[in-house]
Amino acid sequence: MGDVGSDRELVVGLALSAGQAVAWWFDLVTDAVTWMSGLDEVLGVPGADDAVVEAALTGLVAPLTVAAKTAPVWQDFELEQPCETPGGEVRWIQFRARISEHPESRRLVGIATDVTARHEQQQALTDLADRYRLLVELSPEAIVVHEAGQVVYANPATVRFLRADSPADIVGRPITDFVHADSVSPMLHRISELGVPGATSDPAEAVLLRFDGGTLDIESVSVRTTWEGRPAFQVIMRDVTARLAAAAALHYQAALVAHVSDALVATTADGLVTSWNPTAEAVYGRSAAEAIGQPIHLVVDAPLDPAAILEAGGVEQAVHRGADGGSLAVRVSVARMADGYVLICADETARRRAEQHFTTVVAALEEGVIVVGPTGLVESANRAAERILGVTEEQIVGLPTTLAELYDEAGARLPASNYLSARTRLTGEAQNGRILSLDKADGARIWLSLSCHALDSVGDGPSAAVVSFTDITERRLLDGMLEHEATHDALTGLLNRTVIIERLSRASRQHRSGLTAVLFIDLDKFKIINDSLGHSAGDKVLQVLGLRLSQSVRRGDVVGRLGGDEFAVIAHGTTSPEEATALVDHIRGELNRPISVDGRNLHIDASVGIVVADADDPRDGADLLRDADLAMYEAKTRGRGRLAFFDVDLRERTQRRLRLEQDLREAPRKDELWVAYQPIVDLRTGRATMVEGLLRWSHPRYGLIPPGEFIGLAEDSDLINIVGAHMLRMATRGIVDLRAAHNPDLLLTANLSARQLDDPHLVASVRDAMRTTGLPSGALCLELTESALMRDPASAARTLAALRDLGVRLAIDDFGTGYSSLAQLLTLPLDILKIDQSFTAGLGKSDDAEAIVTSVIAMAHAVDLTVVAEGVEHVLQLDTLRRLGCDQAQGYYLGRPAAAPDLDRRF
Repeated sequence: MGDVGSDRELVVGLALSAGQAVAWWFDLVTDAVTWMSGLDEVLGVPGADDAVVEAALTGLVAPLTVAAKTAPVWQDFELEQPCETPGGEVRWIQFRARISEHPESRRLVGIATDVTARHEQQQALTDLADRYRLLVELSPEAIVVHEAGQVVYANPATVRFLRADSPADIVGRPITDFVHADSVSPMLHRISELGVPGATSDPAEAVLLRFDGGTLDIESVSVRTTWEGRPAFQVIMRDVTARLAAAAALHYQAALVAHVSDALVATTADGLVTSWNPTAEAVYGRSAAEAIGQPIHLVVDAPLDPAAILEAGGVEQAVHRGADGGSLAVRVSVARMADGYVLICADETARRRAEQHFTTVVAALEEGVIVVGPTGLVESANRAAERILGVTEEQIVGLPTTLAELYDEAGARLPASNYLSARTRLTGEAQNGRILSLDKADGARIWLSLSCHALDSVGDGPSAAVVSFTDITERRLLDGMLEHEATHDALTGLLNRTVIIERLSRASRQHRSGLTAVLFIDLDKFKIINDSLGHSAGDKVLQVLGLRLSQSVRRGDVVGRLGGDEFAVIAHGTTSPEEATALVDHIRGELNRPISVDGRNLHIDASVGIVVADADDPRDGADLLRDADLAMYEAKTRGRGRLAFFDVDLRERTQRRLRLEQDLREAPRKDELWVAYQPIVDLRTGRATMVEGLLRWSHPRYGLIPPGEFIGLAEDSDLINIVGAHMLRMATRGIVDLRAAHNPDLLLTANLSARQLDDPHLVASVRDAMRTTGLPSGALCLELTESALMRDPASAARTLAALRDLGVRLAIDDFGTGYSSLAQLLTLPLDILKIDQSFTAGLGKSDDAEAIVTSVIAMAHAVDLTVVAEGVEHVLQLDTLRRLGCDQAQGYYLGRPAAAPDLDRRF
């Protein structure tokens, strides 16, 4: 889809540096954009219309194109932009471009590459690093890194272990400063054996020296690592003071305890049973006599190595067998004694069986279930919870529920104290159907419907709780789509009229500072685009303009489409009407930029009505929008591409206009319309040979309405055909009476508007008026303006020919103010040419005016047209017209318009 030829080297150079890519071009002079096939795939809209691809590409590369318009030739540009596909997926697109200078154009040549995978990898690495940093910083275990014997890092737990004030007290000092002399040599030996990165030492006990002079027993593991690219060692230290104390206590207590609730067994270092308490006899069904002296693994009928258990942490979950062969679920805890081991074997068979039943039932549920212990730590999660949350049970067990950030329906972060499990654990109260959202590890936000119940309400302290939840994300998305469709325009995606009115309500404005400016924007002559290029092209234009409008307003301004080609902008915080005017000028400048549709560059302008309201303005949203609409209409009446502010006078004029429009529909029936006649005098004889019928309206409330007001109203409201036909009937009846009373050869002239010329019933109306009144066809002359004839010359010529076939005479009115030429006069079946009064007014004052009138008379006579001069106000003008050879004239000097009975005797 682009011209690759002359830019091939640029495209190849860019593509080699970017991998698989699609080329595109942006003409910096015309703003036209083209691209190679495949760009729709890169942007995530495969098979999309060119308009969709063009709109997406234009918006994404806008920063490049703006910068490129002032940049030197061959400058390189690079930009990465996020692009959301219709399915909601976010892609990252890399745009690389250079400026190419051609004799006929200057353009930006670029390629687009999908770099989403790289972004996701970078984000994954960043997330991994952040999680590792948090784990290290929040770890309850002390972690230090030393390089060449010097400490280069210490986490907060290390500061606590050593009773230091800050990491600065530790970093930079030799690691041996903090290790007891007896532990230094074993430590150095362990790290000397870590020859390759990632090598790990076995856990070993050591003694740390604290800043307060005390010591701390720890268990440490050293790992060979790197620090800023250099070999180093990371040491992880666990406080084992309590464990060692507990082991010592167990050593002394085990010898004294004869009866405990768990099986208590003592063995030699080789695993031979030396002690077997009564509970052990009950659990295993073997007497002490049978057990003592036997290897422990034989007595419990299962593999059991105390040393191995102790080395693995001291606790083991195992399955033993009793004397009857039955299986026993046993939790084995091992402690070392001076001459052997002490084992506590807790029979958990019944509990484990109940847990198994519970786990089986919970695992089968489609609803996510998490058990939270009394301390707020997660104890278990079922498969549905793993699936919904995107984690494994092992990843969350033992962690506090507050690590998951929850958000309410308004998007606010939920305080930890308001988590369902926290409230239920403290109060025991159940909670049901709470709607919350959270972000999964992959960044996707999901919506959950949660309930929480106390698992064990016995006792006064916090209890465990079970949290159940279902994934309602799809339902929320559907609800969101329906809400969006209800509040947004389907074509442009802008807010619709209902939302605009709501945003303009008094409640919405009362908490705003400054003024609120409402801009009612109506595109000029948009109907021409739909009629000439089709509604599809019109829709594309509306989409482009909607996007431009959104991008041209200020942050916080509200943009909406009201319907058709009407848009609205709400500008809160406006400081003055001048600022609103500046905003309108900026918006019109953006809208005026050419739009390329179907190979054509279209230029769109707009008329804008403005309402400015403060917070105390009593008008509601609908009233403000109505008043802005009135102001826009006022702007239209002043010409295209204008703006107008609303004021009270405008409302009164509009109300008057609406009243007049309603009353004009009834005026013919109520006999409020009448015809005034103005004489047209023959300049050779001084007698009136014609009269012009002029429509007048006597309104019962407003009195005599000026023709300039109600005729324009009739044309705008499509009443002109009705009013015009009525006027023609009255005028023809009146002229028949005047002919009978004064001059049987008196002619009648009457005006036709441009709208009447388009009326398919015009010829029939004229025929009926003449037939009904008995007026000869040659006694009627219809006047048309130049602009009316030029709207559709071919159609006008057909209508004039049909009127001419009736015998009606035809005149061109206001000649010289429109677009006519002598050639056009020759092609139309005209009889009379009327010189516009603006030329007559200059006679006797201006030689130019006399020259123009002379030329017009000469042209008209050359094609056998009778010339009538309008607007004769004094004798000098009349004498000049006679001298120049003008045929007839009319004006106040010769006679004012009057009702038939009041006409003076100029016949």
